[in-house]
Amino acid sequence: MTHYNRLSEVSYNEEITSWRFRVKIHRIYPFISYVTSSGPHWTYILADEDGTKMEMTICGGYEDRFRGLEKQEGKWVEIFRVDVHRAYTGFQATKSRFTLNATRHTQVHIIDHLKNRLYMDFKNIHEIPHMNYRDRNYPIGTMRVIFNTESHFDDPARPKMVFYIRENIKSRIKCVATGDQAYAFRDGLENMRGRGQVQSAFAGG
Repeated sequence: MTHYNRLSEVSYNEEITSWRFRVKIHRIYPFISYVTSSGPHWTYILADEDGTKMEMTICGGYEDRFRGLEKQEGKWVEIFRVDVHRAYTGFQATKSRFTLNATRHTQVHIIDHLKNRLYMDFKNIHEIPHMNYRDRNYPIGTMRVIFNTESHFDDPARPKMVFYIRENIKSRIKCVATGDQAYAFRDGLENMRGRGQVQSAFAGG
């Protein structure tokens, strides 16, 4: 029987090259390297059956080998032979101390959907208009550009932050944070100022 590693087991050890994961592609987004002025490259947000999340980056000229995979968001995959690196400081889409990097030896195969009662799934932004009323409180996990923020703190009893998130011109949604969440969101924006445009947002349905 094939043994799969958990994302929570990942550690930085250059001698280990046989990592083998069974994960869901939770989110995919492109990025441009301002260091090398190259791209777009791709970052994948992966989640295993335990719900542990980790980034995997495809860059370094290997994008063509994985062409088409960026359209498989939401699919479960097997991933073989990836490099492990320590996560950089600054904005990260997950809380993991490590990231995965695809290499010329990396293999990715789509597999059947896995169901595990411990795994917390997330809806994506484009699913929101089509959600059933029974899913109104379903967690929404998204990574988009935040724009057009509006602050409403004149009434201390009813603080509110209104903002919009989008992936492209056709995919956008209005979000509202109230109470303590409004202050937390405002402080988060202040802390992220100057670190780039893409930010992570998690909201209830």
